[in-house]
Formats: sequence, C-alpha cells, structure tokens
Amino acid sequence: GALEIDEIRLVCSAPTEFSEEERDVVVPMIIKGFQDAAAESKSRVKIGSIALNPWCIIGGIATAVCHKSELIMPYYAQAGDSLVLTKPLGTQLATNAFIWMTENSDSWKKLSAKFSTSDIEKTYAIAIESMSRLNKSGAELMHKLGAHAATDVTGFGLYGHADNLVKFQKESVDFEIDTLPIIKNVAEIAELLGRSAKLMAGKAVETSGGLLISLPAANAQHFCEEYERVSGHAAWIIGRVVVGSRTVKMSSNPTTLSVE
Repeated sequence: GALEIDEIRLVCSAPTEFSEEERDVVVPMIIKGFQDAAAESKSRVKIGSIALNPWCIIGGIATAVCHKSELIMPYYAQAGDSLVLTKPLGTQLATNAFIWMTENSDSWKKLSAKFSTSDIEKTYAIAIESMSRLNKSGAELMHKLGAHAATDVTGFGLYGHADNLVKFQKESVDFEIDTLPIIKNVAEIAELLGRSAKLMAGKAVETSGGLLISLPAANAQHFCEEYERVSGHAAWIIGRVVVGSRTVKMSSNPTTLSVE
C-alpha cells in the first residue's frame, strides 16, 4: 500500500549463452525498460553491476521511508468484504504458447490444430501488456476506497498468494473465490495440453500479476469502475470474505472470463 517509493535498486543478470555482442544490445534495453517503469512510478533507480547467469533475471529492491498511517497493513480482511483482482490470469501459458510456436515444439503441434499464429500472437500481446503494467493505480484506489488487505499475485499463483494472505488475518475468515478472469485463449490452451486442473484451481504460476484486494463490498464495484477509468483496464470482483478458519475455498466450477 505504499504509494511513494524513494529508490529502486536494479537486480539484473545476463544469460551466459549470449555472446558479448548480444549482451551489449539486450542488457541496455532491459535497463531502459526498467528505468521507464521507475519513471512512471516517480522513483529513482540505482543500477549496480550486471551479473552473468544461465538465465536472464530482472528485478528490483524498492525502499521507502513512510509513516505507518501511509500503509495499508495486509491483515484486516473482514467477513462481508469482496475480493477484487486487477490483472487477468494465465501469463505463463500465454508466454509459453508463444515460445512453443516459435520453436515449433510438440506442444505447438497440438495447439496449431485449433489456434493460428495470429491467435497466439494476440494472446501473447495481452500477457505482455499485463505484465508491463504497474500496480500503482490499484494501490492508489486501495487507499481511496478503504481496502482492508491485499497482496500481489505472482509465482505462487492466485491460490497460493490468497492462501498466504488469509492465513495472517486478524479475524477468523475464509476467502471464497468463484470467478477467474483469464487471458483470451489461455483456458482453451490449458485444456488442449491437459493443464486445465491447475489453471482452474488458481495454481498456475503468474508473472507480474495484479493485486488481490479485500475491501468493503459496498466499494468493490466502485473500485472496478474507477480502476477502468484511470487505467483503461478492467478489474473484477472474484469472490468474497466469509467467517471461517483462515482457508481459501476455490469453486469447483468457477465462472471464467475471457480477457482481451
């Protein structure tokens, strides 16, 4: 819930399989993208050494000095709250499908029976746009509309991060999730590849996902409308907070929304 970041330290490594010439092209592009995102959040960037690694890694360490009153602590969800999500699910499968297509892999051969190159390119573009978008607008609206708790949705998936959040609530509550906004074509991709169970259980890995927010039900629709107005993108009410024992209850037959 911190809205002003004093400094972001870039953490970056270049793949060892790159030639020196490739690194000289790609690494400055990564740094430029990071600087652009930091500028959008009005943060200073500190760039240290760039390490070599088998994988390309990019991340940041953000620091801020603020008063406790400027933060929304993540453990005050209340029974009766709505759960809102600010970015769609399915980034991993969307990006993998594009890679499989470019490599003409066995997975792509299965997918190409239903999807065209254009279909996958559009799905990939939706994922890239989503991953590139900051959560700043969502954080600002959390303060404006009285959010009680929140987390981001990344590597542990929707279920994993919801589970981490609910376990630390002051009140004995459960999170009930019954709606899954999913990037266009990803649900069908998962079905063709036998990965639907993981996706529909909210356990698919996400990268640079949105905010999962618990806020008063009376403010949830207003949040979604205001979020779309300021960001140009949808947010969704995906569930509710009820009296319980600090567990996540995923619907066995969730409503899925195709997000373009």
